[in-house]
Amino acid sequence: MDSEKFIFCLEGVPDIENNFVTQVVKNLEEIAIDQGIASIYKTCDTIEGLEESLNVLLYEDHNFKDYEIIYLVMPGGPNNICLHDYYYSLEEIAELFEGKMKGKIIHFANLKVLDLNDEEAQYFLDITGARAISGYGSSYNKIASCSTIDKAFFSLYQENDDITEVVEELYQKHYALCKLLDFRLYY
Repeated sequence: MDSEKFIFCLEGVPDIENNFVTQVVKNLEEIAIDQGIASIYKTCDTIEGLEESLNVLLYEDHNFKDYEIIYLVMPGGPNNICLHDYYYSLEEIAELFEGKMKGKIIHFANLKVLDLNDEEAQYFLDITGARAISGYGSSYNKIASCSTIDKAFFSLYQENDDITEVVEELYQKHYALCKLLDFRLYY
């Protein structure tokens, strides 16, 4: 592999004015120290904040091409996210990201269920230009994916460009957790 793959993490929080360190920040710091994977972390509490953060990354960060994983840690229901008590469907998110995610992997933490049929997944990939979308079919809240499986997923992807091989290896090494959380990949 020629270059590192960085992570851009957007976490949905109730209020961005409350400045506190979340478990996600701690896990990203551990990933940086233990695995040498760099990341940018931002919070948002509205859809406008999500869009603004994305635009800053796209148009002002000259290293955007290095951020291959867009990591969304946001609550919600099946196939939607919730920001500031408003629910946004994945179709709305796809339109927000329209054409901006070329070659990226958009990964959702298990705070929401990702359960797409083939048509929905293809629509999301076609509209965004993303290489893949991944997440979990279970929002089993006793285990936060950001502290376990997500770390393993990011580490394995750092070592291998073939996303299907990464998922196969993830299942081999962490089968019980992958099954419990129902890890999913659409590509």
